[in-house]
Order: sequence, then structure tokens, then C-alpha cells
Amino acid sequence: MFLIAKNLNKFRTFISKSLNRVLIGFAIIFLLFIGNPSLAIAQTDATQLAKAVAEIENLDAMRSGLASTLKDSTTEPTVQTFKEVCQPVGMRAMQLSKENGWQVKQIAKKYRNPAHKPDNLPAQMALAKFDRDSELMGFWDRETIAGESGTRYYRRINVESSCLACHGDKNSRPQFIKDKYPQDLAYNFKIGDLRGMYSVFIPDVQAALLNSHTGES
Repeated sequence: MFLIAKNLNKFRTFISKSLNRVLIGFAIIFLLFIGNPSLAIAQTDATQLAKAVAEIENLDAMRSGLASTLKDSTTEPTVQTFKEVCQPVGMRAMQLSKENGWQVKQIAKKYRNPAHKPDNLPAQMALAKFDRDSELMGFWDRETIAGESGTRYYRRINVESSCLACHGDKNSRPQFIKDKYPQDLAYNFKIGDLRGMYSVFIPDVQAALLNSHTGES
């Protein structure tokens, strides 16, 4: 009975989180397309922005689901844990970039991988914006990156209990992290803290190409 009850509670938690992500996605889309009248003058097609929001919600669900496997674990995470829990999220981000012509990244002020540090001033400002407003889940802005203009979507990442296995107390970090990332900054987090954000840059040229292909079909 205990196992059944435990599994039932896990299932309820999963359903609750899934519904919350769906509601978050709808809320962000509402704010993007209805609550922000300046969207009308943006050159990026609204369907591309909606797709980016949906894909990032799916990506975050993957991250959260994989990380949940570490919850209540008594075994210290290893390099193999990293390959099974963290690496798939980065690989999926790369796949989304390749499939859609986007630039999908994870960005953090307190980063572990130097590739995840803020890449420009707007990204730094976006992190600061999330830091100031704990209720803000996502927003978009017009940016120019490497000479290309486009729309950049930002979505916050919050620290969950399962994240603390690798991002909790500095002295409690797994040994492989201390060895692999000597300049690591991603520790001493608490549940609910801002861990970082997802970033999706949609170049105007790429959006126009996708729209033209859609029109032809």
C-alpha cells in the first residue's frame, strides 16, 4: 500500500506540474500576443514566437523530469549522471536550433559551463529583470545579434529541490563537478531561486524563409 500511495503521489505531482506548464505556456502566449500591442510591429511571425514558447515549455519539462530522478537519491551524482540527466537538455536545445534556424541557449549569471554565461548586455539585463520580478516567467524583446536583427524570447528557470544535488552547498558538490569545472559559480542555490533562463533568438531572415515555405505548401 505504501508503494502504491507513493507512486500515486508522484503521478499526481507529475500531472500537477504538467498542467502548470500548460497554463504557464498559455499565459506567456497571451502576454506576448494580446498583452503586448507592440508585437504588431515586430517582423518575426507570431506563429514562430508561439512555437518557440511551446518548445521551451517542452524543454523545461524534460529538464525537470530528468532532474527529478535525483530527488531522494542517496548516491552522489557522477559523470554518468550528467550524461543521463543534464546532457539530453543541451542536445535538445541544439536540435531545436538546427531544426528551426533559431539560436537556443541556456544562460545564467552563476554559470557552471562558461558557454552559458550571458552573451551580451541584453541577456544580462534579462537576467536582472527576472531577478527583480520572481513572478515573471517569460518575455521577448527585439535584438540584433552578430549583425542579424530578430526577436529573442527569454524564459526563466527556477531551482527545484532535485537541482540541489549538484547546485546546493558549495562543499557538497559532486567530486566530478569540482574536477571538471574549477571555475564553477553554480552553487549555494536554494529552492525557488532563479537558476537562469532559456534564450531563443529567431532571426528575421529565418522567420521570413519559413513563412515563404509555408506559403508555397
